[in-house]
Amino acid sequence: MDVEVFASSKEVITSEDNFQVISHKAFDEFNIEEYDCLILPGIYNPIPALFDEKNIEFLKGLKGENILISSISSSPILLAKAGLLDDVHFTSGIWDEISKNIDFIPYENIIHKPIVKDKNFITAIGFAYKEFAIETIRALGIDECKNGLFNGITRDYTEEELVYKMGDDKFKEFMKEYKNYSIN
Repeated sequence: MDVEVFASSKEVITSEDNFQVISHKAFDEFNIEEYDCLILPGIYNPIPALFDEKNIEFLKGLKGENILISSISSSPILLAKAGLLDDVHFTSGIWDEISKNIDFIPYENIIHKPIVKDKNFITAIGFAYKEFAIETIRALGIDECKNGLFNGITRDYTEEELVYKMGDDKFKEFMKEYKNYSIN
C-alpha cells in the first residue's frame, strides 16, 4: 500500500512541529479512482488551511464520492467548510465556541465521542490517534489488528469530558485572526 501526500502546491510546507514536508502531488493530480482513502491530519491552527481555496475546492470535489475520508483533531473543520459534513455525524477537537459560532459547522451533527464513524467518514479527537488509525485500517479491510494488541477506545467518556472550551479571551483572539483572513 502506497501513501502519497497531496497539497494545494508542491512547495515546502512547514508543519506546526517545524517539520518540512513537500507533497508528492498537487490536488489537480488527484485521481479518485487510484485511492481508497484520504486522511486529513490534525491541525493546531486551521485558519490558514480554511482560507486556502484550493484546499476547500479539492474537498468539495469529493462530495458524493465513496472514498473513505478519515479526519482527526481539528481537521474536520475543513470538511465542514467544504460542505461534506452537512449530513454526517462527526467528532473533532474543534473548540466548542468555534463549533457553535462558525456558520458552516453543522453543530447539530457533532457527537461527543472519541471516534465517530458515519457513512464513509471516520472522525476522531486528537487523543484517540491510535484508535483512529486502527479504525481507518479496519475500514480499508486491512485488519492487522487481530492479535489483541490494538483495541478500540477502552473507557467511556462523558460528553462534558469531550467538549473543549477555549474561554472568552482566546475565542476573541481566534475570531480576530479568522476575520482578518476572511477580509484578505
